[in-house]
Amino acid sequence: MIQLADLTSGEVLYDLGAGDGRLVILTVQETGASAIGVEMRDDLVERARSEIKKLNLERKARMIHGDLFNVDLKEADAVTLYLTTSGNERLRPKLELELKRGAKVISHDFKIGNWKPSLVYNELLGHTIYAYKIGEQI
Repeated sequence: MIQLADLTSGEVLYDLGAGDGRLVILTVQETGASAIGVEMRDDLVERARSEIKKLNLERKARMIHGDLFNVDLKEADAVTLYLTTSGNERLRPKLELELKRGAKVISHDFKIGNWKPSLVYNELLGHTIYAYKIGEQI
């Protein structure tokens, strides 16, 4: 998912439903981009924050404890998701409204409504990754 987001230093990834923050941490380590995770479970947010601090990544990585529907995505250059089909469909209008043209949306296993993926990667042990680009997704 990180490779498909194709981020560089100075860009920002939002991981919605970030769990323990491992994608946030790997994004910062592998790309130099900034990464923000959004997670509702406080135990997972605390675990991620602890790991971010331990790795001294606080300048580029952070976790938000909250509902992904209440987070402003306007500064995102890429968004990663591992939600359900219905979750993606509920999120679709927010992505269309808030993301800038050219922002990438990378979804693990589940398509986003009637969007047309720019790339489908299915060589991941039975998983499929869908990559979309805002402005080209319909």
